[in-house]
Amino acid sequence: MPKPLLFLDVDGVLNPVCPGPDADFDTHTLLGYTVLLSARHGEWLHELAGTYELVWATTWEERANTHIAPAIGLPELPVVRFTGYVPQPGDPRVPLMELFSAHKWAPLLRHAAGRPFAWVDDVIPGRLVRGSLWRRDRLLLPVDPGQGLRRRHVDRLLARPPRAFGARPSLSRWAAS
Repeated sequence: MPKPLLFLDVDGVLNPVCPGPDADFDTHTLLGYTVLLSARHGEWLHELAGTYELVWATTWEERANTHIAPAIGLPELPVVRFTGYVPQPGDPRVPLMELFSAHKWAPLLRHAAGRPFAWVDDVIPGRLVRGSLWRRDRLLLPVDPGQGLRRRHVDRLLARPPRAFGARPSLSRWAAS
């Protein structure tokens, strides 16, 4: 069975707005923008790659592979395309008030194509987070854009990876508890 997908945003997640003074971030100028990136995030993402298939879900799109991945030690990753996305029949309806914050939802669902997934972003509508709480195949993890991805987020992703509805936990997981 394939690994669940882990959809990753960049701005506000890997590039926080105002990390604490003890945070270990390097300043980069990428495409004319000042971007804060941490090698620690790269280490955590390598750890998560043991459980998940990592996928860029960012407006950086393929530029994340060119600029972000090398800066934090990641290989090239698959990319969800948002630019030019044309709504498809069967896409979920998004309330008018959430059009901006939920613009990624339909392309993510389309990319997942029924596979279990986790989504880490700083702009996930609360309605979507609440709606996913009772689903075993989705884990939506909002991140504070000021601080970005933290170790507690990584631990949460590792503790409960999403799985297909018919999938049962492995016996080794139960034996290890």
